[in-house]
Amino acid sequence: MMRAFRTILKIELKLSIRGMDMFIFAICMPVVITIILGIIYGNKLAFAGAKYTFFEQSFGAITTIAICAGSVMGLPLVVSDYRHKKILKRFKVTPVSPAMILAAQVVIYTFYSVSSLILVYGTSKIFFGFRFSGSYIQFLGAYFLVMVCMFSIGIMVGGIAPDLKTAGIIASVLYFPMLIFSGATLPYEIMPTTLQKFANILPLTQGIKLLKTVSLGLSTDGVIIPVIVMIVLGVICTGIALRFFKWE
Repeated sequence: MMRAFRTILKIELKLSIRGMDMFIFAICMPVVITIILGIIYGNKLAFAGAKYTFFEQSFGAITTIAICAGSVMGLPLVVSDYRHKKILKRFKVTPVSPAMILAAQVVIYTFYSVSSLILVYGTSKIFFGFRFSGSYIQFLGAYFLVMVCMFSIGIMVGGIAPDLKTAGIIASVLYFPMLIFSGATLPYEIMPTTLQKFANILPLTQGIKLLKTVSLGLSTDGVIIPVIVMIVLGVICTGIALRFFKWE
């Protein structure tokens, strides 16, 4: 079983890298945004009297770009495409189960997300003197909590979408607002109040608030709601995916 999983993982990873989409959006884009923000803001304080620089406050947000790209865009489109092409159905008569295909995809997008995190951190540290003030353990725990929550959304979309076109529309409606308005690219702090209220509705915004708090070493008392939102949303989306997922 493990040999079959390693084989399918190797094949799926090659196909994913060959497509270049996730390499560009999950690996290159976060690093490019890191460099741009570092050049523009450098060591400028986030606001008058702030303890942390604008760049340090943006670190947690930047690290979610790869998660968003892989879970909300990549995963549902791959699942829907495989269902449309009857690939999931064909695997039912082989030692490789459809569930193994999904597991391989999750591993691949986790690899992209973790690789992006390492590159963003390295770029920030080496070129812009980034200081990580929080707990690495807490940050990694929060990072994987956000990742699991966002993956559950992607699997749900891919599982319930009747066809590839619908999956693409739903994924785009979820992906681009979260990418732009959750604070992942456009910093949350500089948004107008009205836009911030809209951003608070987006699940990734809550995840970014959590990551920002633990990366800056702030009190975690104020992130109870984001944690609850991540857990509840993850449970609901996973439940919907398991209940209504269509293999063919």
